Amino acid sequence: MDIPTKIKLAETYAKVSETELARRLGTTPQAFGQRLKTGKFSSSDLDKIAEAIDAEFIYHFRFKDGTEI
Repeated sequence: MDIPTKIKLAETYAKVSETELARRLGTTPQAFGQRLKTGKFSSSDLDKIAEAIDAEFIYHFRFKDGTEI
């Protein structure tokens, strides 16, 4: 699943509209919508989005032996 889809699902789960999330992030709905279209988000961006919807974004590498980095 790509990042924009995860963000949209998280918005729905958190009951936060895209407009409201943009406001919480200090940007316009148009600018945030454009970012969703490109799908270009840094790990810092994802942490800020998670904080704005009272969640945690976890990203890591998981190896076959269960090791996570």
